[in-house]
This record gives sequence, C-alpha cells and structure tokens, in this order.
Amino acid sequence: MAIFSVFVVNKAGGLIYQLDSYAPRAEAEKTFSYPLDLLLKLHDDRVLVAFGQRDGIRVGHAVLAINGVDVSGKYTADGKEVLEYLGNPANYPVSIRFGRPRLTSNEKLMLASMFHSLFAIGSQLSPEQGSSGIEMLETDTFKLHCFQTLTGIKFVVLADPRQAGIDSLLRKIYEIYSDFALKNPFYSLEMPIRYVAPDAQAQWPWLTGPAAPRHVGSSQTGARTGVPCIGRQTLNHCATREALELFLNKTKV
Repeated sequence: MAIFSVFVVNKAGGLIYQLDSYAPRAEAEKTFSYPLDLLLKLHDDRVLVAFGQRDGIRVGHAVLAINGVDVSGKYTADGKEVLEYLGNPANYPVSIRFGRPRLTSNEKLMLASMFHSLFAIGSQLSPEQGSSGIEMLETDTFKLHCFQTLTGIKFVVLADPRQAGIDSLLRKIYEIYSDFALKNPFYSLEMPIRYVAPDAQAQWPWLTGPAAPRHVGSSQTGARTGVPCIGRQTLNHCATREALELFLNKTKV
C-alpha cells in the first residue's frame, strides 16, 4: 500500500503544489542485438517507443535504463545520449528496461486544470443542489481522493486502492497548508509553493535554529534582495512544500 501523488489545486484550476512519492514501474526488460527492432523517438525530452510492440513493451513506454544504468530524460546517468548510444553497433548486445514515463511539469499542470473542470461538471450534474463534487474516483490500480475547502482549494491524493486513512491524510495536509503557507506573510495566495535546497544555510551560516534553511526559501523579500529575513525563525515561517514532503515521507506504508 502506498501514497502515489499529491496535488494542491487553487480555485481557478491552477496547480500550486505537486509531489510524487513513487518510482516508475518497469514493465519489461530485454536484451537486444543490432539493429534495434523498435522505433524510438524523442518526445518532451524523453525517449519513447513509437513503433514495435513486443514482449510486454508497448508504444508510449519510455526507456528507463540501459545496461542497468538509469536514464533521465534523453541521457543516461553517466551522461550518454540515449539515441546516439543505441545507434552505435559497437554497443550491442544491450539490455534496455522500459516502463511508463513520469509526467512532465506541463502534463501535471494540464491534468490539474482538467480535474478542476471535471469537478465543476460533476457538481453541476448532481440532481441535488449544493453537491460537494467529486470526492473519489476508483480504478483497478489506484484511487483518487479529493477534499475541497470552503475557499475552493482542492487537495487531491492518488493512493493504492487498499490504502486506508486517506480522509485523515487529506485533512492533515490541509492543516499543514494552513499553518505553513497561509500564516506566512510573504506567501501570495493562489501562487505556487516553492522552496530552495536545504543547503541554502551554507550561504548564510549565521542563520540559526531548525527552521533556518527552510526559512530562507520561504521569504520572497529575501529572494529579491539577497538578504534573508531572520526576524521570524518560527516553524510557521518554513516553506510549506518541505513540510508536506517530510509529513508524507513519514506516512509511507
């Protein structure tokens, strides 16, 4: 059982936060000889199968690893360009692992907006007035759970169908959002939640306290001037994104 993804969508349908807590599942792995009997093409900086379904490898699958070396986008972890590497006969035989690719940032934005529209349609289709909209969608591999606040913010969780306690999780995420974002005087409502890497403290070693590295990333004033605000070293001034990630990592099953 697991939590796959978390989305926070504003009342206009814009994606303001997204977290993936799963790795793409490998569908098939096979050793090939030259020439490669699959047609691979570059699409959205990912190497995808365009033609030649066989042995569990399907059109749309992405190249996840070559000879055990992970692939990120169009490059392997050791810096080799995938299509160039596979076009060289000297590199064969080669073992390639395929699977469904991760969603790109643009695809996540599009899906958030699409769900916002479906939610509104679902509310209007209801025979009763005041419908809450879509609260759960169920498939054979995952369940989509949605909790909408009174102000129109939607918290969406994709989880294993057997995962229990999602209602409590949604409300806990809402509580974290309220405490860490809405109480932050530098956060603009309806805007994406961002943060900088935890090593930001290295740039300002005189910052102290457990919230210091996160505090730097949560201050828009500090980002503009290069001088972090050190007058609010409290937990509520930390970046919301990091708080949510820490919480969700603790709730993985």
